[in-house]
Amino acid sequence: MNRVAAPPATAPIAAARRNAVVLAAAQAIVGSAAPVAISTGGLAGAWLLLEDKSLATLPVTGFNLGVALGALPAAALMRAIGRRLGFTSGALVVSLGGLCAALSLLAQSFWPFVASLILVGCGNAFTQQYRFAATDGAPSDYQSRAIGLVLAGGMFAAVIGPQMVNFTTELFRPAEFAGAYFGLSILGLLGVAVLSALRINAPAAAPAAGEAERPARPLAEIVSQPRFLTALLCGVGSFAMMSFVMTGAPLAIVACGHPQQVGFFGIQWHVMAMFAPSFFTGRLIARYGKERIIAAGLLSLLASFATFLSGTAVWQFWLGLVLLGLGWNFGFIGATAMVAETHRPSEKNKTQGFHDLVLFSTVAFSSFMSGRVFVSSGWETMNLVALPVGLTCLAAIAVEARRAGHRLVAG
Repeated sequence: MNRVAAPPATAPIAAARRNAVVLAAAQAIVGSAAPVAISTGGLAGAWLLLEDKSLATLPVTGFNLGVALGALPAAALMRAIGRRLGFTSGALVVSLGGLCAALSLLAQSFWPFVASLILVGCGNAFTQQYRFAATDGAPSDYQSRAIGLVLAGGMFAAVIGPQMVNFTTELFRPAEFAGAYFGLSILGLLGVAVLSALRINAPAAAPAAGEAERPARPLAEIVSQPRFLTALLCGVGSFAMMSFVMTGAPLAIVACGHPQQVGFFGIQWHVMAMFAPSFFTGRLIARYGKERIIAAGLLSLLASFATFLSGTAVWQFWLGLVLLGLGWNFGFIGATAMVAETHRPSEKNKTQGFHDLVLFSTVAFSSFMSGRVFVSSGWETMNLVALPVGLTCLAAIAVEARRAGHRLVAG
């Protein structure tokens, strides 16, 4: 009797790897919106404002606010029309927002520019969910590697965005950043072409008996799980602490008498430390477990605060920023992989949307408060404020590891 050959066991991994590569490419292209908005928003705001310069960073806050506001609508849209069409829609929103921002700069209009960056942020809310989409249809032991590969695309975005700003500065003077936003609009359209190659398949593993018939649980039941709460706390804590301290670091470097170039190179190394480890973070998670990698990330964050508190020499700033980026990578990727364990396929969109709403609302608030705390209380206070947050997250992951029957320290 002839038998139909079963598909090779590597087929689900090959499909997941292909999707992860597509999403990583889109992360590099469409994800350039974040470094463009963050690096130019405040400078453009200061140029547009004639009097009240205290509002200069409002465009950057608008971008972060847009990411938070777009999280739930992005999840709902993808639930209705699927990942591929949802992500291409998000790339189109980024493109439209970039075009509106460029025209606002040419017209020298501050509030339309702020509104445009909110629109760019809403489009970027879709980009933030690339990491979750990488787990769709992927075998459970490959999911953390897929997330890491997608976030590795952020390393290229960190180069593409600033270089585009650098090469377009002279094109539309006196609106020197208008060219960067016209370029961002083009990158959004290029992202649509890249994302059209995305093919999300059904989950690789067959559901357990009766699982397909089980209805999606209420959101309140999903987010009240101890594992979800721990993952949310560690992900939000890692991202918010990184944003809070990183935003204030260039101000502290200049205030301590170092040239601006020290801050530039420090942030460059920081960004590399944020994204370069993504090439192997997934493998480390697969080998050592999510709890241990999250704990390692939190310890790296705490070490960065201790380094900053130990002195203000150039090497202390640079080492602290590298440790800060590495801690974010381990903590955030590990927490993202843990979130993926806490929901069923039918619950993924609303769960991920809620997660990102909380995450980026907190990040927006932390970036907004960073400059204010630095001006009012100083660099040392910023790091002292971050310390108990890191310790709380570390305690939470230790409790979760014990609850799940794992040990943070290998025996």
